Amino acid sequence: MAGFGTAPSQDSVLAAQIQNKLILQSHMKAGASWFFWIAGLSIINSVISMSGSQWHFIAGLGITDVVDFIAKRFGSGGTVVGIMLDAFVAGMFVLFGVFAGKRQTWAFIVGMTFYGLDALIFILGQFWLGIAFHIYVLYRIWAGMKAANQLGDLERSMPQTIVAG
Repeated sequence: MAGFGTAPSQDSVLAAQIQNKLILQSHMKAGASWFFWIAGLSIINSVISMSGSQWHFIAGLGITDVVDFIAKRFGSGGTVVGIMLDAFVAGMFVLFGVFAGKRQTWAFIVGMTFYGLDALIFILGQFWLGIAFHIYVLYRIWAGMKAANQLGDLERSMPQTIVAG
């Protein structure tokens, strides 16, 4: 038992590190999961758009909205090409989510870059709620990347028998 002025035991330090590791893993996964939400809601938005409806989720991608708008102008052939392009873009975001979930920093960075560029479409269209949501999502993804980096730092300071577990 550690008294006043004594150092914490090695077991309590390891327990705290393990708890921090679990918390950081959770934050990293939460940040990475936004890529799946972006992909999924973008596909749903495209299906809704192709069906002729005028509403959509604000978390989706502006580029798929542009693709859908153009594709509808070219009839059924344009719709097929639009769906393929939408699926390709959504697939990229799924891959960002997969690799970000595996703590690949490049996936966070490239994914955030593409999502940040996508926000420019909303800026051009002056869709302020979409811009605000893009900023929020970018912050959440950045927080996931920050947690991934902190997790790496923490694991380097832990005994290897604990890190592997």
